[in-house]
Amino acid sequence: MLRGSLLGTAWMAGLALRPYLIAKAVDDGLRARDQRALLFWGLAIVVAGVVQAWLGVLRHRTTNFIREDATARSAAVLLRHLSRVGAVLSRKLAAGEVATVGGADIGNTSYVLTITGPGVGAVVAYALVAVVLWTISPLLALCILLGVPLIVAVMGPMLRRLDRVETVYRHRLGLLTARAGDIVAGLRVLAGVGGRGLFARRYADRSRELLAEGYRVGAVSSWIRALTHALPGLFLAVVVWLAARMAADGDITVGQLVAVYGYVAVLAVPVWFLLDGSYQLIRGRVAARRIVALLNLAPDDVGDSDHAAVPAPPHPAELRDPVTGLTVPPGRMFGVAATDPAEATALADRLGRYVVSEATWGGQRLTGMPLAEVRSRILVADHDAYLFAGTLRDVLRIRDDLNDGALRAAVRTASADDVVEALPDGFDTELDNRARRLSGGQRQRVRLARALLAEPEVLILLDPTSAVDAHTEARIAERLRAARAGRTTLLLSTSPLLLGYADTVAYLAGGRVVATGTHAELLEREPGYRALVARDGGAPAPDAGDVATTRGPGEVEEVLR
Repeated sequence: MLRGSLLGTAWMAGLALRPYLIAKAVDDGLRARDQRALLFWGLAIVVAGVVQAWLGVLRHRTTNFIREDATARSAAVLLRHLSRVGAVLSRKLAAGEVATVGGADIGNTSYVLTITGPGVGAVVAYALVAVVLWTISPLLALCILLGVPLIVAVMGPMLRRLDRVETVYRHRLGLLTARAGDIVAGLRVLAGVGGRGLFARRYADRSRELLAEGYRVGAVSSWIRALTHALPGLFLAVVVWLAARMAADGDITVGQLVAVYGYVAVLAVPVWFLLDGSYQLIRGRVAARRIVALLNLAPDDVGDSDHAAVPAPPHPAELRDPVTGLTVPPGRMFGVAATDPAEATALADRLGRYVVSEATWGGQRLTGMPLAEVRSRILVADHDAYLFAGTLRDVLRIRDDLNDGALRAAVRTASADDVVEALPDGFDTELDNRARRLSGGQRQRVRLARALLAEPEVLILLDPTSAVDAHTEARIAERLRAARAGRTTLLLSTSPLLLGYADTVAYLAGGRVVATGTHAELLEREPGYRALVARDGGAPAPDAGDVATTRGPGEVEEVLR
């Protein structure tokens, strides 16, 4: 930044030097008919031009470096922060909003930094021209000193209006981007429930609204751009007319008239830089607000992993959630059927220590235990967890000590044998991000196999079979019970096929456990539980090849409700 300011100042000052050289060539060479003086000043003009071009190249390279370096640094800061925020991010911001901030907004803030060098140089050149003109005519110098601030004052209301409309536009753009992401993520579900046309119309309506807002931003921007070029030109015409009148009256020489024209013409460059910098500064402020808002997101305070208040239980122990009154005994397969899916998700967050809560493990608060040990022993497996690109073996091989035998065992438990067999190269088949070449049910079974390979002491499964057919679900339930024998497994689901294999089932309604027992016992004595699981079991079973997920993001979820 310092180098850019020095180069920008030298470049701007060089612009003001050449009118002086031209004036000397006119007065000392042409008017005096002195060829040696004319040649000397002519060579000086050429040398000044070469030096000016060299300074311009260095200045431009420096400003480009500043912009690219700032973009890279800002992106790194943003990505590091996003990785620390964790689960808070998805609850506070949509993916489209984050993508907009990480793309356009960072670029706009980085561009603001490039105006520092030319901006400092513009102020110095403005002062230098005013001083030089004062030696020629105090009246012309006053015109310069008063005229430039007047131009900036005229632009002020337009810049404030741009700030307002740009803020609204960027906000609505983020919302529309998030909506597009929701629609794409749940496209198969939308097609299945006949909602694709409805959402297409809604998106088109919001897009037209954004287009109208964009026209308002464009109108203000076009006026600012036009005035940025027109006002300096008008100012130049006024000063040159005044100087010409003074030359005609004999107050200044012809060479001085040429110099005045050169100074004012040169002054148009720093004035343009100042006005354009103000325009870029407004856009950068709007972008910076959005970046800062994202950086202000703080991760949930789930405790200090390095300074734990209490140790984790040395042996398998019961998990307890005081909010719902749920107690999960160790070494059992325990089911939870919740009337509200959000309550089941919140329960998993508390028992997995993703939020601060009063949940206990072995009689001690989870929040006070070493975080790394909690993460290694308690695993919350979401049915829609992210799948990174790579071979299927890379996706499943979450530890170095896992061999193909362990992979096949987990795949069999998750009833994903057919997935591996259907792939052209089996475990060596390359998958893209999110494994989009697989169907929703196939992806869900791969996620389940990956969770089983972690072999956690406590495995919390969120709707692990929501996208598979009934026959596959029955096989998974039977094999899951055998594979997890002797270890704690918590099933958060309303599927009667899964709950039928649980040792104990808790019925969660209104945020509290209202009944516990086996699946058969609850069916017999709890009408609410019977209605909840019957709704799940009475509906046609989804097909593994056609269903992406039964819980879509954003408005997809609204359609399904």
